[in-house]
Amino acid sequence: MYLGFDKIPYNWHEQIINLLSERIVIVDCEGIILYINEAYCEFLGTTVEKAIHRPVQDVIENTRMHIVSKTGQKEVATIHPINGSDMIANRYPLYENGELVGALGTVTFRSPEEWQMYKSKIQHLVEELKYYKTKVEKDLKSKYSFNDLIGDSATFLAVKKLAERISGSQSSVLLMGESGTGKEIFAHAIHNNSMRSSLPFVAINCSSIPEHLLESELFGYEDGAFTGAKKGGKKGQFEIANNGTLFLDEIGDMPLSMQSKLLRVLQEKEVQLVGGQKSIPVDVRIIAATHRDLEKMVEEGNFRQDLYYRLNVIKIEIPPLRKRKEDIPLISVRILKKLEKKFFRKGIELSFEVIEKLIQHSWPGNIRELENVLERSINVLDGQTIQMADLPLYLRDQMTKSNELTQPNTSNQIAESTPIPVQPLKETLALVEKQAIQNALNATKGDKLEAAKLLGIGKTSFYEKCKLYDIK
Repeated sequence: MYLGFDKIPYNWHEQIINLLSERIVIVDCEGIILYINEAYCEFLGTTVEKAIHRPVQDVIENTRMHIVSKTGQKEVATIHPINGSDMIANRYPLYENGELVGALGTVTFRSPEEWQMYKSKIQHLVEELKYYKTKVEKDLKSKYSFNDLIGDSATFLAVKKLAERISGSQSSVLLMGESGTGKEIFAHAIHNNSMRSSLPFVAINCSSIPEHLLESELFGYEDGAFTGAKKGGKKGQFEIANNGTLFLDEIGDMPLSMQSKLLRVLQEKEVQLVGGQKSIPVDVRIIAATHRDLEKMVEEGNFRQDLYYRLNVIKIEIPPLRKRKEDIPLISVRILKKLEKKFFRKGIELSFEVIEKLIQHSWPGNIRELENVLERSINVLDGQTIQMADLPLYLRDQMTKSNELTQPNTSNQIAESTPIPVQPLKETLALVEKQAIQNALNATKGDKLEAAKLLGIGKTSFYEKCKLYDIK
């Protein structure tokens, strides 16, 4: 049998109200206090007798009870400074027969000490939540811009210009290129230069996720969709990237069964969670990348033709490093600057023999291989200039084999080298310095500013030396 509030003994009411966490005050439509409980008075440093029948603003500092009792507009979970502390206040209008007659106010924390105790309990949770929120927001932002795409060769500049021009489009982009050519940096830069730049950028590597997990990773899943599913379900990458950009790296490695599901999402612009029934609309721009020959895969039946044409609206082919070797000195300088921060070093340079060797190498691993070579060299470097001896063994072996092939195999294999004429040290150093400047200009195709950077000297000093040695 249900017992209503009227069945509770009347003398219990005051005790019950005081035991509640809220401190309570009731005013009439003129803002005069009709009721205030003892706990609230204790907190305010007064008594019920002193507070009752007085204007509420005379008893409670910073109150708005008299305003709510006249406007009828409730105020929920507002900050209310009292006694030097910020309390949480709720204010509700009271009606009788549809007529505004007053207001009820509550304060959640009865003392600054209680507020501090509560705050200390949840503060670490708030800070942890803020940390992960910041981390997620940072992870969903593009990390690179077109300024991070280094090179001034004609082939590379044409590709970079095309990518900049189409970045403002909403069409899908297909990035083609060998591994290590910088496809992901292009994807970041395109998003960063688009109208979606302030919205999520989500990257997923289709080759690194097992086939049975790829669907739930892309589309998400409902609570209890499968054994081991996260309680409450999980958002997919499409839903996370909504209104932004989704970068599908290594799209050529996506299983055929997933290709058909991806095609449906791209056509219908909606996803259905694994184990779910309803569809969720999504607005996502797709940037896909692969090192595979998708046209050949289509012919062989390993890639869906309809998906290929859906992705291949704008195709950008990124040239390998061996086809833009004139960019190697500039790229090397940029990589060294990045590695200097990692190794807490400054002023690391490349010797001219090393620059020539880097230009001669075919770079099957492209920019990623170049970065690995330079990082390995810094690890074994004693001074400030990377020499041939600091390069990985396979590059030095290539140099030795190259010399063996170009030198005649005669019985007199030890050829006498032309000795450097004995002359004053100052003149010898000047000769070497002049040769170094000429090598730097050759490496940068005459760009004096970049040559000065390679040599690690200032622009003014470089121009003075060019004038001194009559170098045009």
